[in-house]
Amino acid sequence: MSDKQNKLWGGRFSESVDQFVQEFTASVSFDQRMYAQDIRGSIAHATMLAEVGVLTNAERDAIIDGLGAIKQDIEQGNFEWSVALEDVHMNIEARLTDRIGITGKKLHTGRSRNDQVATDIRLWLRDHIDLIDAELLRLMQGLLGLAEREAATIMPGFTHLQTAQPVTFGHHLLAWFEMLRRDRERLADCRRRVNRMPLGSAALAGTTYPINRERTRELLGFDEVCYNSLDGVSDRDFAIEFCALAALCMTHLSRMSEELVLWTSAQFQFINLPDRFCTGSSIMPQKKNPDVPELVRGKTGRVNGHLIALLTLMKSQPLAYNKDNQEDKEPLFDAVDTLHGSLRAFADMVPALEPNREVMREAARRGFATATDLADYLVRKGIAFRDAHEIVGKAVAYGVAEKKDLSDMSITELRTFSDQIDEDVFDVLTLEGSVSARNHIGGTAPEQVRDAVARARGQL
Repeated sequence: MSDKQNKLWGGRFSESVDQFVQEFTASVSFDQRMYAQDIRGSIAHATMLAEVGVLTNAERDAIIDGLGAIKQDIEQGNFEWSVALEDVHMNIEARLTDRIGITGKKLHTGRSRNDQVATDIRLWLRDHIDLIDAELLRLMQGLLGLAEREAATIMPGFTHLQTAQPVTFGHHLLAWFEMLRRDRERLADCRRRVNRMPLGSAALAGTTYPINRERTRELLGFDEVCYNSLDGVSDRDFAIEFCALAALCMTHLSRMSEELVLWTSAQFQFINLPDRFCTGSSIMPQKKNPDVPELVRGKTGRVNGHLIALLTLMKSQPLAYNKDNQEDKEPLFDAVDTLHGSLRAFADMVPALEPNREVMREAARRGFATATDLADYLVRKGIAFRDAHEIVGKAVAYGVAEKKDLSDMSITELRTFSDQIDEDVFDVLTLEGSVSARNHIGGTAPEQVRDAVARARGQL
């Protein structure tokens, strides 16, 4: 059989497609990963066609049995993918016709590759959103467990990467949790728009066959159909939206990674990463490199690039379908794979973090972390905040010169800056007093951290 005749659309053409063009335009090398969704969509389509009388029950059964056998062949590695057949859809349809004869050619009645691929990609993305959500949930649960264990572990909080105020490690981890909570909300919101069915839009205008789109929608588990056939085959907003949320989630993981890289360094030594998440150096035997956080930080750039690629892909396309849209899959597939893999790595790694509690506490003692507490103390003594701010600034300048933290100064030294300072000042200058004083919703007090963990578990 000639290449022209072998094409399922070759009737109009008088010569074969150029060999290079055939390879250049084929997508089967990457879209074959949607085989399960393609077969699922075809089974639902055949079921519906039989119900409306376009296929007989015998034809439907032959198609469904044939598709089931093809799925088994693919999963067992016994399916030969052909570039000449361009894509996953035509490869499966051609094999189906080989298996069951002319009945296989009836499967495509009432649909087009345009609405078929649009349906497949939504089914595929829906499946993978659910897998990503499971890893995201696992990471969030791991964070809550670690935050609960470290609710009272004191560390320095930073602004401008300079010591600002003491916080608890558990409180810091809950900040990570809040980032991921928003990511999970966005993921669920995106899933709702992914879960709309284009099938039945056909090439662009619908079909003359008496199809029942609501029945197909029900069979495939979509929430609703796409209500305009032109938009149904050409919309890729859902892929762009996913890449946008993936880029933002990866940005959050990258920020976490940056802190982990800093905290594991010899200069910080706040935490230890288990060896299984690190590698060594080929030349420096002492090295233990935090490769997982570094790699996640690096992979963020590729997901950001996929978002820009899809936005650029769609920005000048007229309605309806264009071949440009073949370029939607590789960026989307890689964004899904990268986000899923990064979340899995973090979900495995985060519960295994080992904080160096004494190192963290000692770091919080440096940098005058309780200076704001002293200012608040003076305000409670009746001094205006701006005046209190100036008084404490002078005390800090003295501490810098004398290499003394505020909590290390004697009452005599402190009273040189204000006669309102009494012995009870040391209750607020301790690290424990500082964090415990911030005992309100969203505060760093250990009691609030534990309450926040319990509240978050209830929400999950």
